[in-house]
Amino acid sequence: MWIYEKKLQYPVRVGKCDVRMARYLMEQYGGADGELAAALRYMNQRYAIPDKVIGVLTDISTEEFAHLEMIATMIYKLTKDASISELEAAGLGPNYAQRDHALFYQNSAGVPWTAAYIQAKGDPLADLYEDIAAEEKARATYQWLIDMTDDVDLQDSLKFLREREIVHALRFKESVQILIEERDKKRVF
Repeated sequence: MWIYEKKLQYPVRVGKCDVRMARYLMEQYGGADGELAAALRYMNQRYAIPDKVIGVLTDISTEEFAHLEMIATMIYKLTKDASISELEAAGLGPNYAQRDHALFYQNSAGVPWTAAYIQAKGDPLADLYEDIAAEEKARATYQWLIDMTDDVDLQDSLKFLREREIVHALRFKESVQILIEERDKKRVF
C-alpha cells in the first residue's frame, strides 16, 4: 500500500529549455536500465525472494517510481517552451507528431519500452546480482547525463538520482550478504 505525497522526492529545477537533454533523459524514463524497468523488476522479483530481504525490494521499487516521476518532470520542464522546430532538431519530431508534448515510455533513441527489460530468474542471489548491475548501470548513465549538461539546476537533480543508485546498489549488496550467511549457516537436523 502506498501513500502518495503530492511533492517530488527531490526538487526538480531546470535553468533553461534544453530539448537535447530531454531526449537523453528519456533513456532513464523508458530505457532498459531506466527507472520504469527498475521499479517493475524489483516489484516483480519480490514474490520469489526470502522474507528476510523482501522489504528491500519493495522499498527500492517504490523509490524507483518516485525517480520516474522526477525524470518525467525534468523532461516536461526541458521541453515545455520548445518550438516544433527545436523538437525536430533534437530528434523529437516523431514523438511530437504522435503525442504532442505527452511523454511515452521509450529510450533516447525512440525505441519503445518493453517488458523484456525486466529480469527475474527466481533465484534470489541471481536476481540480486542482476539488481546490483542494474543500479550500477543507472549510476553510470546519470554520471554521463551530468557530464552532458552545463545546467547546474539540472545537474543537482541528476546528482541526487545518481547518489540514490549508489545507495540502492549497497542495499542490494547487503541483501546478498544476508542470504549468503543464511544459506551457509550450519543446520542441525
